[in-house]
Amino acid sequence: VACKPIAKVLKEAFKPLSGKIGIMVAGQEVPHVHVSLIPINNEGDLAFERARKVAPEELQKYAEKIKAELES
Repeated sequence: VACKPIAKVLKEAFKPLSGKIGIMVAGQEVPHVHVSLIPINNEGDLAFERARKVAPEELQKYAEKIKAELES
């Protein structure tokens, strides 16, 4: 119910090369589940071990893109 509309927003905001938003569901280390929606440019984008640190300014830029798409 929540993931599909958010995935659509992410697809419009980030325009992934594959045209797809990946979904990962995890809950191994905590007593609840986490759902990650990830714009996919290539198959490796779903590998969390390849994740990089992102500066707060970059995160803010992404948040603004998502917010703008939600408001449109």
